[in-house]
Order: sequence, then C-alpha cells, then structure tokens
Amino acid sequence: MADLSNKVVLVTGASSGIGEAAARELAAAGAKLMLGARRTDRLDRLASELGGDVAFRRLDVTDRSDFEAFVAAAEERFGRIDVLVNNAGVMPLSPLASLQTEQWDWMIDVNIRGVLNGIAAALPRFVAQGSGQFVNVASLGAHYVVPTGAVYCATKFAVWALTDGIRREHKDLRATIISPGVVVSELGDTITDATAREVMASFRESALTADAIARAIRFAIEQPEDVDVSEIIVRPTASNVI
Repeated sequence: MADLSNKVVLVTGASSGIGEAAARELAAAGAKLMLGARRTDRLDRLASELGGDVAFRRLDVTDRSDFEAFVAAAEERFGRIDVLVNNAGVMPLSPLASLQTEQWDWMIDVNIRGVLNGIAAALPRFVAQGSGQFVNVASLGAHYVVPTGAVYCATKFAVWALTDGIRREHKDLRATIISPGVVVSELGDTITDATAREVMASFRESALTADAIARAIRFAIEQPEDVDVSEIIVRPTASNVI
C-alpha cells in the first residue's frame, strides 16, 4: 500500500456524511487534506479536531470559478494535489410524474456539473505532473434505476460515464468510482416527496454507516500507482432489495 503521508487529497462535501468520514479516515492515514463544503463552521470544527495538515475552504461545487479557487488554494498550501474526491451530492427523490423540475435541475447542477467542475479544475494539473487520481462517489443508482429515482440515477449514471472516460483517455491517471448502497447520512433529508420518503425509509432498514464508504475510498487511494481500482460497490450485507 502507498504511504498516504505523501498524498494531498481534496474532499468535497466534507462537512457531513461520507465526506466527513473520508476526511477522518484519510487524516488517520496521514494524508494532507483540503476540505470543501458550504458549511464552513462544520469544516472549521472538523479541521481543528483532525489537526495536522488539514485545511479547508468554502466550496460551492456548482460554481466553476469557486472550484478552481478551491483547487488552487490546495496547491498553494501543499505545493501539489494528488487526489480529488468528488463526493458532494444531493438526492431529492420523486416520481417523474410529480414534475419536481427545480429539484431535477438541482441534482443535475450538483451531481453532474459539480463533478465536471472538479474535473476541469484538477485535470490540467494532473496531466501536467503526469499523475493524479479522481475518486468519484456515485451510487448503486449508477447501475440501475429504482422508482422515484430516475433523475437521481441518471445523474449517477453520468458520474460513472465521466469516471470511465477519464480512465480511457488518460493512461497515466487513476479514476475510481465508489458506488455505495444506502448509507446513514443527511442525503435523504432533501426528499420532499411523500412516496419517495416511504421508499427511502424501507431501504434504510438496512443501511451502512459512512465510515464503510470512507474505508473503500482509502483502499482505492492506497494502492500502488500502477494499480487503478476502477470501481468499488459497497452495499449492506443484510440488504437484498437493491
């Protein structure tokens, strides 16, 4: 396994859930971290708790210039960047017939454009230094569609495609997709549709904690440079629904 004390890792959506758990896991492994999210009060507390080489900056992933500034700040602080964990995402599930078009736009902006903005900021730097890794958090919804999840799944299918596109276009870069099953997090709190809330409640009867996904992220990053873990699917053992 690679020594993560030599790695500079950027994590988006780091104020809660999988992003926070990943920050804790990677800090414990000695990585240098730049954490991004909109809730800087949470980032401040987390960075203070983790200590060491952990910095943070407010980040709106839907703003391309903001993402560029986030990556530039990490580069200025640590001298380089090695890994970008595109974790920020939203999941306001609803049936298509409910026509929650504003929520559709929100998912597209955060889940797709947010990842593209991260790629646009980090890819030129990775190409210039001849190495780098994208770890993009997708979902089981990147592999099949569930009722109330058509738009959300479409955004995660897109994340899968973008990640595989990086792998195919850049033989000297690593690109990893992490596809979690249901995880205990704030993600489901954005669901306003009653039908979708009921569906999610049944799924959450068997749910992973965020640290399970954090360990998968760490595993992918720790591999030697000539090993690209293309995808990890992590689901609850007890779940036979999805």
